[in-house]
Amino acid sequence: MDLTLIWKAVLIGVVEGLTEFLPVSSTGHIILVGELLHFQGPPGKVFEIVIQFGAILAVCFLYRQKLWNTAVGVLRREKPAMRFAATIVVAFMPAVVVGVAAHKYIKSVLFNPTVVAVALIVGGVAILVIERFAQRPRIKSVDDVDLKTALLIGLCQTLAMVPGVSRAGATIMGARVFRVDRAAAAEFSFFLAIPTMLGATVYDLYKNWSTLNWDGGAVIVLGFAAAFISAAVVVGAFVRFIGRHGFAVFAWYRIAIGAAALIFLSI
Repeated sequence: MDLTLIWKAVLIGVVEGLTEFLPVSSTGHIILVGELLHFQGPPGKVFEIVIQFGAILAVCFLYRQKLWNTAVGVLRREKPAMRFAATIVVAFMPAVVVGVAAHKYIKSVLFNPTVVAVALIVGGVAILVIERFAQRPRIKSVDDVDLKTALLIGLCQTLAMVPGVSRAGATIMGARVFRVDRAAAAEFSFFLAIPTMLGATVYDLYKNWSTLNWDGGAVIVLGFAAAFISAAVVVGAFVRFIGRHGFAVFAWYRIAIGAAALIFLSI
């Protein structure tokens, strides 16, 4: 196997893990870094979605106790567990509808560096505005999110179909608009990511199964492992950071990266 391809795959996996749960757009970063490195991954465009799944598994590992308690609670028909599971399902459904309907258009038209750069800048400005005018939180725990708020957060998640918007950014900032506490908004985004990215992984693998090969599989595994490890490191630190400092630093980072990308693309 090409050693250059290996280190590029690992680097992109690390980028995915570090950015999947931050409001900076992991997909946008992968597109930009891939363009910068001239990365030609496995055929079928499956590499990106599988390394995202690696990051999602890291969240499953970190929050395994909450997931287990919810699963057991649902089986026992305990109201708190059933309520929490219902909010995740309700928030997930808009992405299912929009994703299936617009999947081909999104992949073929919107996945390009220019769209990413512009979305990064616009998203950064949006974060600054939301942080400035967000009202006092009324929901301070993921267990307190109601079905209406969950649906509204799910509708916000559909904006992340545009690469560069950021799934985490759309859901966290959407939750902040609807008066969810910062830490609770981040954790709800983490849990919502599990069915969202699992569904996207299964759908993309199904659509591209015939294009996979063993060489491509090895590169995917390396990127997957790198994403899992780096995501496991960053998630806890992110929740602690935003609880103390908020999201402004991520907004300015988005604006700087987006502007730099536009300059690079224009050269």
